[in-house]
This record gives sequence, C-alpha cells and structure tokens, in this order.
Amino acid sequence: MTSNKPYIVKAFYDWISDNQLTPYIVVDVSVYGVLVPMSYVNDGQIVLNVSGSAVGSIALGDEAIEFSARFGGKLEHLCVPYGAIAAIYAKENGAGTSLPIEHPEAAQEEALAAVDKPAASQGNEEPGLSAVTSADEHQQEQSKPASAAKGKPSLKVVK
Repeated sequence: MTSNKPYIVKAFYDWISDNQLTPYIVVDVSVYGVLVPMSYVNDGQIVLNVSGSAVGSIALGDEAIEFSARFGGKLEHLCVPYGAIAAIYAKENGAGTSLPIEHPEAAQEEALAAVDKPAASQGNEEPGLSAVTSADEHQQEQSKPASAAKGKPSLKVVK
C-alpha cells in the first residue's frame, strides 16, 4: 500500500485552516527531495508557516507540498515531500500531530539519481543546485570534511 501520510497531512491542513488557525509544518531536511532555504535550517529541521495568507500559492500534491514564500524579502520556491514532514500543528494552540520521517525507497532514489546524473555529466545543472543521489550519501557527505566531499553531488542552495 502507498503511504497514508499525504492524506493525514492534507486532512490536518484542512482542519487547522477551517478553524481559522495557522498551520505550521516541521520539515526534516535530510529527506531526499526537500528544497528549502538552507540558511533558515536549525538542527536539520525547518518550521514553515503554510497558511494561505503566508504563502503565494500552495499545491498539496500526491508526493509533495509545493509553494512559494518570502524569506528575508526574497521569493523562494519550496518543495517538501510528505515523507519529510515530522509534524503539522496549529501555531495558536499546538493542536496537530507528529509523524514518522519516511525516506524514499532505494528504487525511487536510484531512478531519481539516474535522471539527475546525465544532466550533471553534461554540465546542464542549474547554478547553485545539484542533486543528492541518496539519503545515505547525503548523510555521509555531511559527516565528511569539506575537502573530502568534493566531486560528489549534494543539495546546495545559493542565496
């Protein structure tokens, strides 16, 4: 069966919003596919206000939540896979739920890595962004000194 997490997150988002409260999500940035401004990350997590009034347009898709928001006056596009959401709650009273972090399965990661590698080898990467080939490699990269990490793909956000 597929994950029930997208359904749970969408239901809590609607419930919190319908009660005129402010939905916040806690995102684990170590999950493959998370695209957030890294300068706002603390201890591997970022807390995001995802209310309709705080974001441009929000799309609660099948695999991820995508929206645009301003950080330090700069408009940023964010992508948060449901597996990266550790909690969704109302700012005003804390009502909500915590959720387990779900890393993509190896088959999904390999498929995504295969798509990203040809673009990287051709030099067609977007400036300041590169693909993470797997969550394990990403974690290994973070633990290595900067000089040892050169040459391997990793997610980098340029301000």
